[in-house]
Amino acid sequence: MARSARRSTRPLHASDLAATSMHGEDVTLWPARSVASAVAAGEVSALSLFEAVAERIERSHASLNALVRLDIEAGRQQAMLADLLARQGLELPLLGVPFTVKDNIFVQGQVVSQGAMSFKDFVAPCDALAVARLRAAGAVLVGITNCPEFAVKGTTDNLLYGVTSNPWNTDCTTGGSSGGSAAAVAAGLGTFSIGTDAGGSIRRPAAYCGILGMKPSQGVVPEPYGFYDPSMGMSVVGPMARRVDDLALVMQCIAGYHPGDAACVPVPDWSFDTALDESVPYHLRIAFSPDLGMDLPCDPHVMACLRHAIRQLVSHGFTVEEASPEWPPAARAYDELACERAGLSALYGPSHTPGLSEDVARQMEIGERLSASQVAGAMLGRRRVFEVWHSFFSRYDVLLCPVSPVTAWQHGCPPAEICGRQVGPRGHAAFTPLFNVGGLPACSVPVGQVDGMPVGLHVAAARFEDRCVLQVAHLLQRLLPQPSTPVHQRSR
Repeated sequence: MARSARRSTRPLHASDLAATSMHGEDVTLWPARSVASAVAAGEVSALSLFEAVAERIERSHASLNALVRLDIEAGRQQAMLADLLARQGLELPLLGVPFTVKDNIFVQGQVVSQGAMSFKDFVAPCDALAVARLRAAGAVLVGITNCPEFAVKGTTDNLLYGVTSNPWNTDCTTGGSSGGSAAAVAAGLGTFSIGTDAGGSIRRPAAYCGILGMKPSQGVVPEPYGFYDPSMGMSVVGPMARRVDDLALVMQCIAGYHPGDAACVPVPDWSFDTALDESVPYHLRIAFSPDLGMDLPCDPHVMACLRHAIRQLVSHGFTVEEASPEWPPAARAYDELACERAGLSALYGPSHTPGLSEDVARQMEIGERLSASQVAGAMLGRRRVFEVWHSFFSRYDVLLCPVSPVTAWQHGCPPAEICGRQVGPRGHAAFTPLFNVGGLPACSVPVGQVDGMPVGLHVAAARFEDRCVLQVAHLLQRLLPQPSTPVHQRSR
């Protein structure tokens, strides 16, 4: 793990950790709001909290490789500032709360590489707006998490930093591309993380690692400062956390109009932080789709977990109807990867550029062969998909479906077959991209385990119904027993 500052002070002692443990509970695993309140009240030291998290990161690095950069001195300075603000009586929503950021999101003064050899020395000139807003809310940036090259793979590995492993089983993948962030949150290496999602890159790693991952509606979280999006407008910034109330609080801090982002929508008040105080209405029109109307296969054990969650909703008085979007042939033929491959080629090509991984070079090569009319056709195809979603959500308020048809697989062994059916290299990713095409809010919620590995349920709604998604996710988290914490979170 690269570090921009040496760990130059004395080792952390048990007395330092005392401030991060109250009533026998590990404060590093507390909800964000509880941490901020305790720091503001002087009951917990933000500095001791940061030191405890940093110590855990260093101990877990060899087995997880979740973080690629840990700036000890910068983190200490932020934590000490949080403690100073607390002594001055200032209360902030995330005061002293430790968080991490994916390695394709700008952090001022830090190397931000996108997992690519060609950017191994790139220093971000400013903070991404989400990072700046989180700092303004009092949060303490712990470090930067691993992602695949240019964040365009369904696993988290690259030639620059290597492979990130799943805290539930280090022989297994975290998925991608926000896999480093998912592993960090699951292992307790920060209260939450910020990732990006252009086709499931927040939601699938969240499902594989047993945490929550929120893809906001397109236009809710502005991203005016940072790398260009190879997917040409489908990528969004969103939070990953262990609790829905943390997702809502972070969303409250990072959402809001900014004129520098052309996709951003000027809505005066999203009020994510109060959404969870409202009861989910029983008349909510909820649909469950086992195959998303695309005849997508799903492992029967994963499906059993999902159907158990549905039964819990029904047993508590909610009506859930099995229904799917209806995709006309033109929408079914949509190629969600065409724009990304063309964008990759335009931004970072040609495909024979030295230092590219074999997989990314192959994607660029495909992009180079696409004609202008093919790329235009893919862009026009987005409208057809959007129209299908609009029609579906005129009949239903919420859609539930799998996040992934499988649980996390062993490194280097993606599923070639699901339910006895041969699937391509993206078979594990088939359920998530269409939500990006529609610009819809969607959240992965842990609902059980198969052979000790977590399973996630997809909660989605119409564009800008992010509050509704969070409310249903919160309801599910309350109704269902949550997964036991992975080994790397339990061990201190």
